[in-house]
Amino acid sequence: MRPSATELIRSVRPHTGEVDVTGRSSFITLERLRAVDWIGDWNSVRRRARSRRLLMREYLRRAALWAQAYASEAAWPFFDVTDYVDPNFRLPSELATELDELLSSIASYSIRKTCLGAVRLAWLRDQKPATLPDLADLYEPLILFYERGGEFLSDHAGFLDLTGVAIKPLSLRDNLRTTPFLTLGNATLDALDAEGRITYYAAAGTHGPVLRQRLLNGGTERRDEIFTWSLRWEPTEELQPAAYTRIGDVEAARFIEAVIEKRSGAEQ
Repeated sequence: MRPSATELIRSVRPHTGEVDVTGRSSFITLERLRAVDWIGDWNSVRRRARSRRLLMREYLRRAALWAQAYASEAAWPFFDVTDYVDPNFRLPSELATELDELLSSIASYSIRKTCLGAVRLAWLRDQKPATLPDLADLYEPLILFYERGGEFLSDHAGFLDLTGVAIKPLSLRDNLRTTPFLTLGNATLDALDAEGRITYYAAAGTHGPVLRQRLLNGGTERRDEIFTWSLRWEPTEELQPAAYTRIGDVEAARFIEAVIEKRSGAEQ
């Protein structure tokens, strides 16, 4: 039976009776990665293709920023940034052993490298936060990507197969210019995932609501929906494209998250 995160934390100081919370983030990160189903059910993963695409794009953007900050552009995009942040950094032996066990079960070099980097960066952030740049967490979008469907594959044409959708990573320079995707809450990500070809709309100059038009069955079936206070998409007859502004999925995610946060605040 594998030890829990708390047992691992305690094992770093085996001669004390107290849990050493130093480095707690790295153990939590390890536990999250351990729980990933790396080769999930194709249909269920495909249903999350939209959110996984956005998460991968956000990881590529953040990886470009971190690579630029540490002159590690040649290692981009799937790399362990701690090799450049602190080349002499080492994990505690107990944690390193547990991490090695996880990595040995993962076939992809790129995935192994990012899992290694995620745990090491989490430990470094707890230990030496002042040494890190004022940049968004590098690996969080990618961990969420893994949690929502497991692995990705790279093909010989340079595409990333995310299961249900393939993307071109583009260049590091191009990724530095992409729009940030910062709405990473699971409820928001869940609301973005749906079948069909989706177009989002919002009233110009307002903070909502957000509406979407879904085309199904090759475009022969149309569904107009609005994201409601009930935190779900419901049918609507309001959607007249001429009266609304078309928005992208990143902006739609901001509208969705705003509704979720307002609802959460109202219930407290």
